[in-house]
Amino acid sequence: MSTCATASRDLSEPLAGTAATASTWLLVEQPGPWGTEALTASRLDPAVGRVLERAAEGTGVRVALIRRPGRHADLHTGARHRVFVAHTRPGRSWIRTTALDDPARLLGLDLAALGAGDPGGLTLRPHESHQPHEPYGPHESHDPAADPAAWEEYTGDPLVLVCTNGKRDRCCALLGRPLAGELAASGVHSTWEITHIGGHRFSPTLVVLPYGYTYGRATAQGVKDVIEALRHGRVVTDGCRGRSAWERPGQAAELAVRELTGEDGADALTVVRTEGEAPVWSVTVAHRDGRAWRVSVAQLAAAPPRPESCGLPLGSPARMEVVGIR
Repeated sequence: MSTCATASRDLSEPLAGTAATASTWLLVEQPGPWGTEALTASRLDPAVGRVLERAAEGTGVRVALIRRPGRHADLHTGARHRVFVAHTRPGRSWIRTTALDDPARLLGLDLAALGAGDPGGLTLRPHESHQPHEPYGPHESHDPAADPAAWEEYTGDPLVLVCTNGKRDRCCALLGRPLAGELAASGVHSTWEITHIGGHRFSPTLVVLPYGYTYGRATAQGVKDVIEALRHGRVVTDGCRGRSAWERPGQAAELAVRELTGEDGADALTVVRTEGEAPVWSVTVAHRDGRAWRVSVAQLAAAPPRPESCGLPLGSPARMEVVGIR
């Protein structure tokens, strides 16, 4: 049975420059089944999911649901929800975590601040909050200074988020869920399943936080190599789709500079400027030692046509090609 992932692999479709763009990730644990649009089609209150999704627009924050690998009880009430917020820009990446009985408290987050990398945005709505669609009244307030105490700095291994939502694409279930299960069973305890990170045809696909590097066509051993490298502040470029902190031309440009120079320091390179617009950009990538590269990136249509997702007609997805570095 042909799948979008099979077609992409057979065509050797390039991975660079295909990662989802997000400076910050907001991950909310929600066991049980996930629908196609999981934030509003799961056991999470759809009103909460809808408000979070709307509030994140334009902030650089990507909201997703997560769950532990394995079979999941169809829970309605009573479960505590582990929450992670991870900022991904090099040199100032971080993860904070908390556990909540009521995810509606997340409606107190300042998503614009979190998207900019400011942990001061980690405020929570009080337990006695109103319904998600109701704003605070003119005389109502809470104590933001007390809220950050609910959040802890996460200091464990890099989080591994494997895309497994078969309702969005069957490849994520067929390929992603076995990978997540194998990783968890082999002792990679920082493994979670995630609802959607884009690029179904590159399944199994995953994002590693707080660095934000995304990988496609992943294997369990490959993921373990990625984690071991990141423990020492190094990035593995094999199978890498890009760092989510950058727009897609910047993702391709950064990986091209790494290939050219052999630089593997996870925080050594920064995309400082992207000029132009589709289909051609000039991207400046700077090294922390003062060196810089000007990278020319072109957007091309992938050929021959292939399905971008299972069940969709054949198409020509955009791909990023580096055409020059100086």
